[in-house]
Amino acid sequence: MIKGIGTDLVELARIEQLMARQGDAFAKRLLAEAEWDDYQACLRLSEQHSHSVQQVKFLAKRWAFKEALAKALGTGIAQGISFKQLMLGHDDLGKPMASLTGAALARAEDLGISDWQVSISDERHYAVAFVIGQGD
Repeated sequence: MIKGIGTDLVELARIEQLMARQGDAFAKRLLAEAEWDDYQACLRLSEQHSHSVQQVKFLAKRWAFKEALAKALGTGIAQGISFKQLMLGHDDLGKPMASLTGAALARAEDLGISDWQVSISDERHYAVAFVIGQGD
């Protein structure tokens, strides 16, 4: 049974501006530890050390995912739920997977959400995420 749905669309230019103004502080505020490790790998793969398109897309997709998941929880990024409690990973085939900690996990449990369906994409100027929370 569907317990929550969320979607978010973010303009890549907005994320690029945040990166330019805040530098690594923006990424550190947005990303959980495991995501930070993935971001560092993205940095190493980038040919340039400035804000590459891959870096912007990496952060934009995570921003959209976290906003969409927070909407599916019915709270947004508020009420003790933070970006770092909402993590985006991938299975062995590359399928996006959500994992939650702290207040976000407690909220999901209160709502009876035991499974997440996640779709993320980016194209030219935008990144989008769609999240469905399911439970019995």
